[in-house]
Amino acid sequence: MDMTAPLSGGESQVTAVAFGQRQPLISFAVPCYNVEPYLDNCVRSILDGCSRYLDRIEIILIDDGSHKDATAAKVDNWQTAWPGLIRAVHQANGGHGQAVNTGLALARGIYFKVVDADDWLDREATHQVMIKLDQFAVSHAPIDLVITNYVYEKVFEGKRQTISYGSALPSGRQFSWGDVGRFMVSQNILMHSVIFRRDLLRDMGLTLPAHTFYVDNIFVYLPLPHVRSLYYMNVDFYRYFIGREGQSVNEKVMAERIDQQLRITRIMIDAYDLDTDVPQPALRRYMSNYLRMMLIICSVFLLLSGRPDALKQREAIWLYLFLRSPRMYRRLRRGFLGRTVNMSSPAGQATIKGGYRLARRLFKFN
Repeated sequence: MDMTAPLSGGESQVTAVAFGQRQPLISFAVPCYNVEPYLDNCVRSILDGCSRYLDRIEIILIDDGSHKDATAAKVDNWQTAWPGLIRAVHQANGGHGQAVNTGLALARGIYFKVVDADDWLDREATHQVMIKLDQFAVSHAPIDLVITNYVYEKVFEGKRQTISYGSALPSGRQFSWGDVGRFMVSQNILMHSVIFRRDLLRDMGLTLPAHTFYVDNIFVYLPLPHVRSLYYMNVDFYRYFIGREGQSVNEKVMAERIDQQLRITRIMIDAYDLDTDVPQPALRRYMSNYLRMMLIICSVFLLLSGRPDALKQREAIWLYLFLRSPRMYRRLRRGFLGRTVNMSSPAGQATIKGGYRLARRLFKFN
């Protein structure tokens, strides 16, 4: 099947009347910023995977002020080809977070899923997810959070790495935080792996900051204490494209944007006092480890940035945690990784950089 253009002919002959008569099972929000080469593949993957549920989905394409290519025109073309199912939205550039905010504000679905325009969904896994969402929709208490696997697709290297959660989460049944095991370093719950109940996000007032990178960390961290029911599907649903030039997870780019990483980490520190606001031990442990990861990323990339004030800024972000929660500071700072990333001698800094690059090769996280 052609993956470069909107569906046509018999493939698009689903009447507009069918759309919108009942609440969609899921709203797919697709932030789009200068992604012309990738957008068609992304949208088509959603349509293909949901082919048996086209009257139960909506796709919101948010053109976030694209100006370097034909992204804006492509967004409109998709809406024209699939009226009522695909909605084109154009806004002044506000960054990934503002595009997600727009998608959430417009979403009509019971569930809400963000799919970045340079990524795609697996057809068979998507079909299985839709079957399960349909089952949840008829229950009196729809699941708050559905978690699936995702796959790092390193297209230019011809490699892929699947991130699954089978060792930490019960599979194939509803569960709560009390049923959750321990997560390995590579098993953080990321935007790629989550499908939230839409009203949970709206009721908690989730709003991501505009003109800021790495807001996906807020998206998958702040809602967790509001989640009461979870369901894990051991399917490789989301395909995360790694290797695009200028991608925000590129090491050089992350070092250049360290100020934004620091901003996101401060927002996460401010969000909760984990010891008092999160009573579930398993969730508190997970969120503590996630916050530790963010502080480690800040500490490492400050050194990689080569900034003359790197050590001062590293001290400042850890001090920020101490002033917010001395107990949490002691827990995270006194651990092995907390001590390691705070070494200040030239040899210590070299160890930190070398340790990061070794971990990147072992865990293949970017």
